[in-house]
Amino acid sequence: MLSYQMDRIVRAKSLDEVVVATSTETGDDAIQNLCNTIGVECFRGSLDDVLGRFDACAAVYDADVVVRLTGDCPLTEPAVIDTVVRTHFRNQADYTSNVHPPTWPDGLDVEVVNRNVLSHAAANARLSSEREHVTSYITSRKNVFSMSNVETSPDRSDLRLTVDEPRDFDLVTRVFEALLPANPEFTLEDVLALLDSNPEWMGINAGIARNEGAQPLQDGPGNHQAEQRSEDAP
Repeated sequence: MLSYQMDRIVRAKSLDEVVVATSTETGDDAIQNLCNTIGVECFRGSLDDVLGRFDACAAVYDADVVVRLTGDCPLTEPAVIDTVVRTHFRNQADYTSNVHPPTWPDGLDVEVVNRNVLSHAAANARLSSEREHVTSYITSRKNVFSMSNVETSPDRSDLRLTVDEPRDFDLVTRVFEALLPANPEFTLEDVLALLDSNPEWMGINAGIARNEGAQPLQDGPGNHQAEQRSEDAP
């Protein structure tokens, strides 16, 4: 699944380098071996301090801007990555995503954050949830960091294309089996057309909460007063 995701990510034109950031646990040796086989860089750090792992990875690769994509999203869309990255630079934001609020299917999430902001979060985040969920410290401080969001229409945020549960894996497997043989570079539009033509498939993993593993954080003082720019994407 990770190999399929890498095949899609490397097609994004806005990325200078792709690195898989996994843990130093022996259970993740298989990820290191896979990266070696498919020719993708692999960085290894803390299992639980994912924020620290990301910051250390960014330092090793001397990144000015970090694009965060999670490994449970094999249907990541290169064009969506490029759209969010372009918006980030156009707005000169500290942080840009397409999930605040989400309008793309779950599994198409993209977060872009400036390296200095990521390092600030790594140095100051204290809550365990902030260390585990890399950008929580940043997104809960809208009065401190400039943020922008990219939206699309129609809103398909009710659709799950991520893999957190066996039912998710079932749906994504059907998508790959239907589209990959004929077109290894199939797009999100192809996926949506396939699902629209097989509406019963969307019931396979219906009812699972989006980001159910993330612990909600309470905004700090004044966060409700902050503006968050939102832009429509083609």
